[in-house]
Amino acid sequence: MAEQDRVYKCLNPVGIQMPIKTFPLASRLDTLDGKEIILSITGEPDITIPLEKKLLSEYPNVNWKVKKTYTTVPVKLSDEEMKTADALIQAICW
Repeated sequence: MAEQDRVYKCLNPVGIQMPIKTFPLASRLDTLDGKEIILSITGEPDITIPLEKKLLSEYPNVNWKVKKTYTTVPVKLSDEEMKTADALIQAICW
C-alpha cells in the first residue's frame, strides 16, 4: 500500500456536546454610570491586579467596591451587599 493510500481514523476526544439552553440570571444594566459593582477577587493576584487597574481606569463613573482574599475561599457578600449591589464580578485565579 502506498503512503498516499493510507487512511487514518480517530475519535475526537472532545466528543459531541448537545446544545444547551442558556438564560440570564438578571437583566442587563442599561448603563454602568453611577452603578455599584462589586469586584470580588479570590486566589493568586497575578492577573487580577491589572484587571482591577483596568476596570477602575476604564469605568471611572462606576462606584466600585473591591473585596480581596488571596486564599482559596471566595469572599462572601453580606446580605446588604446582595441587596444593594447592581452587579458582581467574581475574579478567581489559582
